[in-house]
Amino acid sequence: MPPSRRTTMGAAISKEVIGKELQKLMDDLENKNIQDVIDKNSKDLDLVENTTLDIAITGMSGVGKSSLVNALRGMPDYGEGAAETGETQTTMERQKYPHPTFPKVTLWDLPGIGTSQFEPKEYLEKVNFKEYDFFIIAASNRFTTNDALLAHEIQKMGKKFYYVRTRVDVSIDSERWKPDFIQEKCLEKIKTYCRDNLAQATGESVPVVFLISRWDLQMYDFPLLQKTLENDLDGLKRAVLIAAMPTFSKEVLEKKRATMDALIWKVALVSCAIGAIPVPGLSLFCDISILVGTMRYFLKVFGLDEDSLRRLANLVDISVDELRSAIKKSPTASQVTKEFVIGLLTKSLLCGTVMAVEFVLDFVPVLGSLTGGGLSFASTFYILKSFLHDVEEDAENVRAKAAESRDKQKATPHVEN
Repeated sequence: MPPSRRTTMGAAISKEVIGKELQKLMDDLENKNIQDVIDKNSKDLDLVENTTLDIAITGMSGVGKSSLVNALRGMPDYGEGAAETGETQTTMERQKYPHPTFPKVTLWDLPGIGTSQFEPKEYLEKVNFKEYDFFIIAASNRFTTNDALLAHEIQKMGKKFYYVRTRVDVSIDSERWKPDFIQEKCLEKIKTYCRDNLAQATGESVPVVFLISRWDLQMYDFPLLQKTLENDLDGLKRAVLIAAMPTFSKEVLEKKRATMDALIWKVALVSCAIGAIPVPGLSLFCDISILVGTMRYFLKVFGLDEDSLRRLANLVDISVDELRSAIKKSPTASQVTKEFVIGLLTKSLLCGTVMAVEFVLDFVPVLGSLTGGGLSFASTFYILKSFLHDVEEDAENVRAKAAESRDKQKATPHVEN
């Protein structure tokens, strides 16, 4: 890895930035036992690692369910691990598709309702509806009786569902030839049609309808769908969803960064309990293995690990090397080793790390009461904050490079299945 990628780390992490966030910690520690806070954060980290999220994609046959499953997993429609797509009924029984990077997140591609093999009255029982956290009802063109049945039955179970109108880009393109075509009016017409029919089926006065295109998640209502899902999930499942979400927009990257900021606090506090582990040859104390594991996790969350880059390259029809060229500071996951972390600490910004350690201990003196734990907290906090800053910046560069390639593809028509 080029040396320049190591020496720039942390340049944007100022004392002012750290000070503001340390105030949050001060507020959290007020009138609390530090060990109790550490124990709670340790449990939270275990829960995050083991929290599952099960998302069911259902609807009529041939409306684009499998393509939606692939899109949510950041995968193209063809290739190893992709949900099978096609104009005919390709999903004959429910199919389990773990997220390729975060296997605790599972998307379930359910058979199309209303076919001869899956009559409405038997459908709900056959696909084990009670097992999922929430449902996405995928629909295209016409609102059907089976769409109404699904919405009604999911409501009866007390579960959340989200009505998604797929292939919106295809519908828009088919209307462009008309002399009075206005895209905004066309989109509103589609949404009103879906909303009126859904209102009759569910009894809601103004049900929410999401218009999406599988080929560009930044268009139409997918960002709103993502935000709605986040708001409806509890804290742990929300964090898992954000970590697994494709990095299709700058807003998604910012949400990932905020979620990882919260994780840094937990990791740094847990490092207090581990105590002071001296870094060979340095007057610093921290658990190198915690830093290695967390840094690798950041790379996966932001799609900078090798597998994620390869999937994105296939999705936007660009070489992996061209995507990699957009990464200026971050290492690959395989390069993040104990030796790499020690190397970071020994570079020219080491003096900044030492200053940050002293600053943190002065700001939050209670940490210094733990034998060596305060030093571990400060070192872990500073290094991870700096690393996260660089990862987010590189992820935005990769996203922009992928968007350029995607824009070139838009002239080519696609069919969702």
